[in-house]
Amino acid sequence: MRLTPTEEQRHFAASLHDLLGPSALDAARAWSAGDPVPGLALWRKLAGLGVFELTVDGTPADLVVAFEELGHHAMPGPLIETAIAPLLTGSTAPPGQRIVSIGAPLALDADIADLVLLLDGDEVRVGTPGARHESIDPARHLFEVVPGRALAGNAAAARDLAALLCAAQLLGAGRALLELTVEHAKSRVQFGQPIGSFQAVKHRLAEVLIGLEFARPLLHAAAATLAPPDISAAKVRCGDAARFAARAALQILGAIGFTREYKASLWLAKTTALASAWGTRADHMGRVLAAL
Repeated sequence: MRLTPTEEQRHFAASLHDLLGPSALDAARAWSAGDPVPGLALWRKLAGLGVFELTVDGTPADLVVAFEELGHHAMPGPLIETAIAPLLTGSTAPPGQRIVSIGAPLALDADIADLVLLLDGDEVRVGTPGARHESIDPARHLFEVVPGRALAGNAAAARDLAALLCAAQLLGAGRALLELTVEHAKSRVQFGQPIGSFQAVKHRLAEVLIGLEFARPLLHAAAATLAPPDISAAKVRCGDAARFAARAALQILGAIGFTREYKASLWLAKTTALASAWGTRADHMGRVLAAL
């Protein structure tokens, strides 16, 4: 079992990193303000690179590499939902540039989706957007779903893959928060020296790095086995590591970390939202404990 990305996967991640660059942050800010145009332009580029074909033509390990990078850049939109759509529609064709939103029970960005689905237990239905609800993450627009005709999709497999990809996004968001905090610690000066030279700050950042690095093998092990307890363990560990990175970022960044204008807010809000998406920590811990 391989617990790290292959050389080919690392090159793919680097390609995604170069493609997204600072454009993803601009797209996330515009998406939060109600303007999806920059984000949709990036979406088309991601589709062109084959990100949404990986569910059909790639492997789960390829998917987690891609979604870690998407989380690393705070890319907005129903990324997970579009990726898992083939499992729910029974289609063997990748979604391409089509955007899919899935209610479980609330649907992410259903107002801009080409297809809206509803997951109700083991039942899958085509749906239409209903009332809108606010999220703690302003880049996540949530909608109720009015159910329509039933589909013969694999709801259980779709939920598990969604939890796996959510874990990957959390790991990527944690990485981004660590990088941002390290950058701040190097430039912020107190008592005549950068705060990153203080032992307490060094130790805190080292703990964040260790948490993220210990989470990655669990994520890749889950991608290799696709066993539900392994996926739940990865979701818990990646969520814990990302939340720890967020707490450390707020402590070290200080007051600026609480402002929406500063870019850290994009990952802080997303980490909080993703931590409870596709199963809460308690849900996944319960599944791990039941397996033991």
